[in-house]
Amino acid sequence: MYQTINNVRVWGNPLENAVSQAVTCAQHGNVVQVLLMADHHKGYSQPVGGVVVYDGQISPSGVGYDIACGNKAVKTDLKYEEIKGKISTIMDTIAKEISFGIGRSNSEKVEHELFDDENWAVYRTIGKQEHDTLKALARNQLGTVGSGNHFVDIFVEESTGDVWIANHFGSRGFGHKTASGFLNLAQGKKFADKAAGESMDQPPTLLDLTSELGDMYFRAMTLAGKYAYAGRDYVSDQVLSILGAKSLFEVHNHHNFAWKEMHNGKEVVVVRKGATPSSPNQLGFIGGSMGDFSVIVKGKDSNENADAFYSTVHGAGRIMSRTEAAGKMNWKTRTRKGGKISYEQMNSAIKQFGVELRGAGTDESPFVYKNLGDVLEAHKETVDVLHVLKPIGVCMAGADEFDPYKD
Repeated sequence: MYQTINNVRVWGNPLENAVSQAVTCAQHGNVVQVLLMADHHKGYSQPVGGVVVYDGQISPSGVGYDIACGNKAVKTDLKYEEIKGKISTIMDTIAKEISFGIGRSNSEKVEHELFDDENWAVYRTIGKQEHDTLKALARNQLGTVGSGNHFVDIFVEESTGDVWIANHFGSRGFGHKTASGFLNLAQGKKFADKAAGESMDQPPTLLDLTSELGDMYFRAMTLAGKYAYAGRDYVSDQVLSILGAKSLFEVHNHHNFAWKEMHNGKEVVVVRKGATPSSPNQLGFIGGSMGDFSVIVKGKDSNENADAFYSTVHGAGRIMSRTEAAGKMNWKTRTRKGGKISYEQMNSAIKQFGVELRGAGTDESPFVYKNLGDVLEAHKETVDVLHVLKPIGVCMAGADEFDPYKD
């Protein structure tokens, strides 16, 4: 069950700074409802785990910089017994063949029909140079995973012995530059201008969908969504190939996106930042930390799910910031100072849980996240858990990989 705080519907334990952000969102624009999922924490302008429902408006700052970040999970035709002695080798191959961080570790260029999509016209309207530069970047980065909390994982469903794979990332530099470009345009600046330094607590930037700029942003965001889907599909296929496996069943969702949806008999715009759509019978993959279980869920046809505007969590939710966990990074000297979590602590916890880890810094260790079971308990009237997946292999970018496009 949720509680209502200053007209914001809050699931789980309210975090004061995130609730404050949500209240600010509620006070600006044509807001129908603001909600916080149980994994909420402070974000840029709109809280992560925050959902804002607008009448005829869209928020580029609400969708955020990692447009269409999301998850794809695939049930394979393999059983755990077939791979349990090869996990270390498999993870070495994933780390070597899949591109993590900012660049591409292999020279393979990925072709895709989305490069012929009609919505590229949005960028041509902005300018030829902007169009050509972004399209080249998008081509170059398609199928790269990035850094931050983005991952490629292998799981076992212990109740059946089935092997699953999953990945988590978004629209990379293409989405990031699209977000900053439209935020610039909304402020009367040029698309390619350097993005202004902005306060975490500033009100959301809003565009009317009927305006030229609002329509252009919606189309650009939609294209970034297709791009993110294509990237996650490509990486899933790579992992299946490494495993020599086939896909039996797939679950695929965005969780940083805006959707036009019907609620209470009216079309609205639902901006979900770090929140997964959960319409009745809709499937979603929700990832825990590298030392926790992940799940496949299905939206319930319940009053509480309707009250949530058919939204649920996207993960466990952070309880410690990156800097607090890993220390402050000096990019010139590539050294860190401070940090509450040591590599020894992280590696000990991961080993105990039975995970083969490649990459990742202490800012992604299990200690910085809530327990996913506790978070899901708060949403038990909105989603059913169908599959519980235990991570056995986790691969992320290296600890000190600089990536301006991470979320």
